[in-house]
Amino acid sequence: MLHCSLPLPLLPPASCCLQGSSLPSPPPPTLLLWSFISIPPDREFQWVSQLPISGMLDPATLRQMTRPRCGVADTDSQAAWTERVSALFAGRRAKMRRKKRFAKQGDKWYKQHLSYRLVNWPQHLPEPAVRGAVRAAFQLWSNVSALEFWEAPATVPADIRLTFFQGDHNDGLGNAFDGPGGALAHAFLPRRGEAHFDRDERWTLSRRRGRNLFVVLAHEIGHTLGLPHSPAPRALMAPYYKRLGRDALLSWDDVLAVQGLYGKPQGGSVAIQLPGKLFTDFEAWDPRRPQGRRPEIQGPKYCHSSFDAITVDGQQRLYIFQGSQFWEVAADGNVSEPRPLQARWAGLPPHIEAAAVSLDSGDFYFFKGSRCWRFRGSKPVWGSPQLCRAGGLPRHPDAALFFPPLGRLILFKGARYYVLARDGLQVEPYYPRGLQDWGGVPEEVSGALPRPDGSIIFFRDDRYWRLDQAKLRATASGRWAAELPWMGCWHANSGGALF
Repeated sequence: MLHCSLPLPLLPPASCCLQGSSLPSPPPPTLLLWSFISIPPDREFQWVSQLPISGMLDPATLRQMTRPRCGVADTDSQAAWTERVSALFAGRRAKMRRKKRFAKQGDKWYKQHLSYRLVNWPQHLPEPAVRGAVRAAFQLWSNVSALEFWEAPATVPADIRLTFFQGDHNDGLGNAFDGPGGALAHAFLPRRGEAHFDRDERWTLSRRRGRNLFVVLAHEIGHTLGLPHSPAPRALMAPYYKRLGRDALLSWDDVLAVQGLYGKPQGGSVAIQLPGKLFTDFEAWDPRRPQGRRPEIQGPKYCHSSFDAITVDGQQRLYIFQGSQFWEVAADGNVSEPRPLQARWAGLPPHIEAAAVSLDSGDFYFFKGSRCWRFRGSKPVWGSPQLCRAGGLPRHPDAALFFPPLGRLILFKGARYYVLARDGLQVEPYYPRGLQDWGGVPEEVSGALPRPDGSIIFFRDDRYWRLDQAKLRATASGRWAAELPWMGCWHANSGGALF
């Protein structure tokens, strides 16, 4: 069984989830042979994580162990990777050896037409959207192999079953789910054909933050087909979470792995690689519409779902961004109708990831992917978007903040933050630093605001954290739509619980 979790430091590492980094071109065979000299099992984690192989719990290894990943040891990953690379460089003879290795009992299905069933789904996601994500996840693998999948009706047994559970679900106490964070999912290899997911996790299908259910579905389905983990950082089957981006979701190693088990697409068709940008919005539904017995709700859309970015200007007007729209919220909490981004900031793309207003100059800064925009009012300061990473800024930042005590912009990404030079897009020396400097603030925040009382408000999902600047630690937290009237969600709270 393959178990996805957020392992605690100093526990045995393992492997089953999906957020990637860059994948280099395959190295020359001589370098590969040197890399694949037998590695002791206790060093396998460092090898599959692209770390220096020391066999010691050094700081880099401890940091890597705290990242979201699966909870099963990577003992088979090195051998599987070696054989796939051998096949790539050594020709037909190596391919025959690889097929023989994958023919062991229980490693694969001995048919190419497989049925599946979605048993249930998370309560805060609509069934049609989840069902569409499941169908697309299976299609990823059938596009590049001879496999074909069909959804079995409830009256017919299915080969692969996908189920969402809460807590202990008869897989052993060590495999019990624990709500947001912690264990995410686990899967069983072929023949049993099951993948289990934590029903209470912060699953999402339409935005970058939170746990992307589509990516986890596709990864776990790979395990139910018999695929081990890959040390290729950008592979879907890599141990760490892959993000949806412009590049293809399946790497060359994913394709080699599934074709090694089941062959190439039938009829001589060409394998179709699909970019991640096709899967960024499965939720073709209106969150304001009643779902089941939920009471009807009112107010701005962001109050009932989420926002992409948030910032505040010198007059304490909030700007809240979602998709291709934004809202202005006055200091007293009165909120405008949604307005199109393009009408205010021409050339700004939808779904921006971070925004901040300089309280010194009044300029707006926007961030998405590896690009940055700067506007003075509605006019761009730069003739075209700037390439942020040239100055050391992170790609796909979580949030941006103008920090008054420093008079600087700060970017947050995962467990780190970056302080930018004044009026520039260059990271200051000695940064990035760890988020522990902001005591009690969680990772992957969706926004940050300076407040008139000197505090800083951080947002993630439906919660907020208030940071005391003097103490540099969070002193309060709660639900922002219900407890922060200046967010413009008064009407939203009269219609029922958020989410």
